[in-house]
Amino acid sequence: MITYDDFSKMDIRIGTIVSAEKVEGADKLLRLEVEIGEEKPRQLVAGIAQHVADISALVGKQIPILANLESRMLRGVESQGMILAASDEQGIVLLHPVRLLTSGSKVK
Repeated sequence: MITYDDFSKMDIRIGTIVSAEKVEGADKLLRLEVEIGEEKPRQLVAGIAQHVADISALVGKQIPILANLESRMLRGVESQGMILAASDEQGIVLLHPVRLLTSGSKVK
């Protein structure tokens, strides 16, 4: 169990995907550019490529991201956050708001 104070440290925001492509040499990884209300889009690397039928269809979609996660290199590509998704025995599903929000909107 974590406390509310622990949860409140997470900066979860709604981001709008502005580009998506496979990471060269990696079957599972996608490189996403995500607008979260900052000067330039964030680059995120996500292990969802095998669960996305049409990668180009991700552009324009809104997803929740963990914006204050420490950056990490994955296959030579810097990931500046983490997408939030759900999974079950059928695979991974991206989460989306039910209506269009301003990029960078906080998730509470």
